[in-house]
Amino acid sequence: MESMNHTAISEFLLRGLTENPALQSLIFSLFLSMYLVTILGNLLIILAVSNDSHLHTPMYFFLCSLSFNDICLSTSIIPKMLVNIHVQDQSITYSGCLNQSGLVIVFGYLENCLLAVMAYDHYVAICHPLRYTAIMNPCLCAILLMVSLSISIVVGLLHSVMVLRLSFCRALEISHFFCELTQFIKLTCSDTLFVNILVYISSCMFGGVSITGIIFFYVHIVSSVLRMPSSEGKHKAFSTCGSHLSVVSLFYGTGFGVYISSSVTESPRKTVVASVMYTVVPQMLNPFIYSLRNRDMKEALRNFLGRIAFLARFFLLFDLRYSDRHMVSQSASLQSQRSSKGKR
Repeated sequence: MESMNHTAISEFLLRGLTENPALQSLIFSLFLSMYLVTILGNLLIILAVSNDSHLHTPMYFFLCSLSFNDICLSTSIIPKMLVNIHVQDQSITYSGCLNQSGLVIVFGYLENCLLAVMAYDHYVAICHPLRYTAIMNPCLCAILLMVSLSISIVVGLLHSVMVLRLSFCRALEISHFFCELTQFIKLTCSDTLFVNILVYISSCMFGGVSITGIIFFYVHIVSSVLRMPSSEGKHKAFSTCGSHLSVVSLFYGTGFGVYISSSVTESPRKTVVASVMYTVVPQMLNPFIYSLRNRDMKEALRNFLGRIAFLARFFLLFDLRYSDRHMVSQSASLQSQRSSKGKR
């Protein structure tokens, strides 16, 4: 098969979820709805926490970071897919595909790191409650966030540089709805042994460390909770960790499901459909998990939405009064004009 250097590549073709034209409108509506729910839900979490001084704690600081990361991860995938469906053009430029692949890696690894950092926050809060404020100080929270972001960016740049060194074949069709790294590697005509080894090492190193850290922290959390004398303390501790455990189970469960499905099935379409459960669904459900299982979060959302409703009613009444006054002044001016004409 004839190959060509990456500098001569102009675009790739994203085959998407299906090639059936009758299903395109349904897929467009479904993914647009999921994207809007993801943006609105995570944005509400960020605004509610920002407007409630009682939630200015490390736990909710990392929750806002996770919500912002979910917005970025969804935005790096779904809008391009919606545009392609709308204009009925499956192409994506080489640079656009490379940027999308890098962003997905960065935000995906950052999600791993944030979940591990949030597990550490719960570990300190439950196992060392008296030293919590001293340990989880604002400086440490900022350092943990910056280290997580730096690791994710380094991994993303490493994979992007690795892809830049590859040569690709003539058939540049990607059997996916976004530019995934493994799909890049499948299209290359270069020797992929070193590339595959690097991908697996980085995945095991960073993803494995995050999972191991989460398991380690929760083993100590469960051990400390079981030693608590009161059932009320146990319930409060488990309820504090319940939302985070649900998000962790959803994120890693869907990720392992995609990996297993891609290993078992030989159908690219089934693998693509399974990838939706990993790259789209968790980011959409995370705000619901935290808002429905967290009493403080529900109260903050209720107060924030109450303020929004009050401001909306205020501006609506102001607009109505302004419209009434404007109509009265207009009618008065018309009457004065008519009276002046009558006198003439």
